[in-house]
Amino acid sequence: MHKKLLIPGPTEVSQEILHEQTHPLIGHRSKEFSQLYAGIIKKLTRFFELPANCKPTVTTASGALWFDIVGRSIVQNKALVCINGAFSERFGNAIKACGKNANFLEFAWGEAVKPDAIAEELETGEYDTVTICHNESSTGTRSPIHEIGKIIRKDYPEVMLAIDSVSSMAGDKILPAEIGCDVIFASTQKCFALPPGLAISLVSDRALERAKQVPNRGAYTDLVDIFKFEKKHQTQSTPNIPLFYALDKRMDLLLEETYNKVYHRHKDMAEYTQQWAKKHFEMFPEQGYESITVSCIKNTLGKKVKRLNEKLEEQGFTIGNGYGKLKEKTFRIGHMGEWNTAAIKQVLAIIDEIWRLET
Repeated sequence: MHKKLLIPGPTEVSQEILHEQTHPLIGHRSKEFSQLYAGIIKKLTRFFELPANCKPTVTTASGALWFDIVGRSIVQNKALVCINGAFSERFGNAIKACGKNANFLEFAWGEAVKPDAIAEELETGEYDTVTICHNESSTGTRSPIHEIGKIIRKDYPEVMLAIDSVSSMAGDKILPAEIGCDVIFASTQKCFALPPGLAISLVSDRALERAKQVPNRGAYTDLVDIFKFEKKHQTQSTPNIPLFYALDKRMDLLLEETYNKVYHRHKDMAEYTQQWAKKHFEMFPEQGYESITVSCIKNTLGKKVKRLNEKLEEQGFTIGNGYGKLKEKTFRIGHMGEWNTAAIKQVLAIIDEIWRLET
């Protein structure tokens, strides 16, 4: 039996999208591919309402590639890395692995990154880049990137803002023009509801100009080279062509639904899940900073999450256990991609029955 995924990613992929990957292959330097890719770029630009000074690019990789791209092509000397969970820490470790200096501005797991704390650090004048994870899926915490972007653009205009939006782009609100970020990136297996394998990034002209000044950018991580090929509507290396067909179709569906409706659908799922969680358990994230794509719930009743999943799988569903040190102490429900509130209600009702929770 297929188990429908309500984990923090990968998420469910419809048969319609899976079928798009059955197109006959074409050459990645062919006119046909350039036309396909140009169409995808146009759709991404339209959906994310990109201004003329911000451009999308699609790389064949997981979103984590962009940790290295930021480290190799954006950070000049020193980055301020905001850490409040496992994936923001991974971002920082990648920057250090690229040979760059990084100071970790740490918050407790479940706590949101605070704009004032960033501003205090930036007053030192030590940093040329700030990195942050918008939606820390290890804890279900959503940091206020709009407020952070506003402060950086106003008071520290030369500092680059790079955002990991892997588990929120195409679900939550992440318009670069409203945030004021320079790089924001995601993976296709989350809110885009595609198979894993592509990373989507929205990059400012400022970031590209910065990259031109940074030596030793690597090869696959060379932002300047990536955008040299973008001018021809091509990729620097052989892309996953079947997934490009799937992404093209996904963008059609997202545009048809509209940006605001996509956001409100995710918001509705989150609010219903959080109300359910507060009735029976407690939310793990700091109040007011809960994710709208991944709910991380404290296992206050000491239930066996592994055992729950065994029972859920018998009925065709699976949710996420806690991540790392939070395993069995929390559990996570991913409500992203093509899921809707009616389906979430169905799954939560099954959990009520398995765990004999009061309804």
